[in-house]
Amino acid sequence: MRTGVIAKKLGMTRLFQDDGRHVPVTVLQLDGLQVVARKESDRDGYVAVQLGAGSAKAKNVAKPQRGMFGKAEVEPKAKLVEFRVSDDNLLDVGAEISADHFASGQLVDVQGVTQGKGFAGAMKRWGFGGLRATHGVSVSHRSHGSTGNRQDPGRVFKNKKMAGHMGARNRTQQNLEIVSTDVERGLIFVKGSVPGSKGGWLIVKDAVKVPAHADTPYPASLKQAANSNTAADTPAEQAQAPEATDGQEG
Repeated sequence: MRTGVIAKKLGMTRLFQDDGRHVPVTVLQLDGLQVVARKESDRDGYVAVQLGAGSAKAKNVAKPQRGMFGKAEVEPKAKLVEFRVSDDNLLDVGAEISADHFASGQLVDVQGVTQGKGFAGAMKRWGFGGLRATHGVSVSHRSHGSTGNRQDPGRVFKNKKMAGHMGARNRTQQNLEIVSTDVERGLIFVKGSVPGSKGGWLIVKDAVKVPAHADTPYPASLKQAANSNTAADTPAEQAQAPEATDGQEG
């Protein structure tokens, strides 16, 4: 079981495929996503990694959290989320996760808080048809009508659909497809819509109802590992170039 990621919702757009079809996508951004703590079974009783995303001013962070960030040697984060992982998928503190943590074509589950709509009537909240326009109906055309029975049972049943607060609930959208990723800009393009408003934080995990994708990196795709590999290859390429030139001239 791999770790998920914390992403910021930037908005929606569309991407064009090679055959000319366009796909509506939601753009998610990984903003400084780093490991700030790790939990181990022998010390904490369970295995998990704690990720932090975004940036926060030190004055707006509680003193215990400032100490935790200082111990991890990372900048104060605006959002913290803990992910349960298996023993072989633990990450080192300070490691930064890149956007290619998810592969194109992979299915993911996206969790977020839906857009708040405030107090809404029954027609907007539940799709009721409302009362009649005439025949004695006055003032209450958009009301929800009767809510219960007479003396028996003499009360309104629980979970009755009525007017009330709409939105601002935790929701998880399952089996959304990853269309593509942009590692340089830290962007993830997810097919369709996801819960939440622009600028809100989302939790993206591997889909739990489908098998793991064949191209997903384990334990994660880290920026530090990518940079070190690039740096290691560059001197080798520079060293091989003169040898190839000398061989052609000789």
